[in-house]
Amino acid sequence: MTTKTDKVIALVDKFGAHNYHPLPVAIARAKGPFVWDVEGKKYFDFLSAYSALNQGHNHPKIVAAAKKQLGLVTLTSRAFHNERLGPFLELLCRLTGKERALPMNSGAEAVETAIKAMRLWGYRRKNVPEDKAEIIVCADNFHGRTTTIVGFSSDGGSREGFGPATPGFKTIPYGDAAALERAITQNTVGFLFEPIQGEAGVIIPPEGWLTAVREICSERRVLMCADEIQTGLGRTGKLFACEHESVTPDLYILGKALSGGLYPVSAVCADDEVLGLFTPGTHGSTFGGSPLACAVGLAAVKVILDERLPQRSAKTGAAFKRMLETLEHPNLKDVRGRGLMLALEFTKRVRPLVESLARLGLLAKDTHENTIRFAPPLNLTEAQAREAFALIKKAVAAFPA
Repeated sequence: MTTKTDKVIALVDKFGAHNYHPLPVAIARAKGPFVWDVEGKKYFDFLSAYSALNQGHNHPKIVAAAKKQLGLVTLTSRAFHNERLGPFLELLCRLTGKERALPMNSGAEAVETAIKAMRLWGYRRKNVPEDKAEIIVCADNFHGRTTTIVGFSSDGGSREGFGPATPGFKTIPYGDAAALERAITQNTVGFLFEPIQGEAGVIIPPEGWLTAVREICSERRVLMCADEIQTGLGRTGKLFACEHESVTPDLYILGKALSGGLYPVSAVCADDEVLGLFTPGTHGSTFGGSPLACAVGLAAVKVILDERLPQRSAKTGAAFKRMLETLEHPNLKDVRGRGLMLALEFTKRVRPLVESLARLGLLAKDTHENTIRFAPPLNLTEAQAREAFALIKKAVAAFPA
């Protein structure tokens, strides 16, 4: 018998490019930390669209802001002013402590913007010879899917077949401050990194690494650029993951939860010394900073602040991590995470375990073959976390050694 789910999947398989391998679940509606498939089955969403749904699905205040703006004006382009842009930029600057913000759409677009900003700063402020700017990145990074970004990825699946790689990038081991110091030359303009590597499997750097990076970048006059697209806006139990070591980068890259899942919104935030170098015609985006994007972004950030989602993430995340640490399995290698950005690493392939979780009613994501990542909405209650853990415990117990 052909189900509704089968029909949905068959249509996508027939007409879509096969660049994803999703679980066989077709989601029809969602609310808070839950989704329902086309058959009516309910699931915990423990991926949150890769942390784009920190506020939960369809948060009423963000939906209301979007609906109101939809009835007014959605797009003007930056050829004209709109009344939503200024308040959104002001809020972003107040949030990050920076002097300027540059809104874009996707996270990858924001990373590309940061790369351009760092190079421009290098040529205009550091006097690096034209076309010689270098940016240092980390092994096992994930910053997006554009040709420039995949060119400095160490993931073969992301990189192979898309060359030639864009020059100007140097890769060092993640969490190695000494390697960063050795890699810096007179042409180094920036260090691009994730405070916690999400796609790599929730990899947390050694304690003190962020502090050391800040000191090295300041001493060597290199821009410290934190990609907080996944880790920012409360995910790790702080507003920004860099705050775990009281560190302030020169550039913040934000995205995902900046819109609460309603619309692609991203931004780069930095001081005037960096973003002030852009002049008319040097960078742009038709949809970046649109009235709809700004209205959604304003509401999304206000929800994070008003509902104290970073603090809730810290509290619920700590309780949930303690639950995960009680799991027993001969192939369970590690339990790690901060806030509600957590992972279970096994010594074997975990796709079957992820599929088992889905059958039980919990959606999560396998990454790098052996790791399961958990990233539920930040307004998840501790009671809901306990209910979800019961499903995880049941699935792990049935997972063959």
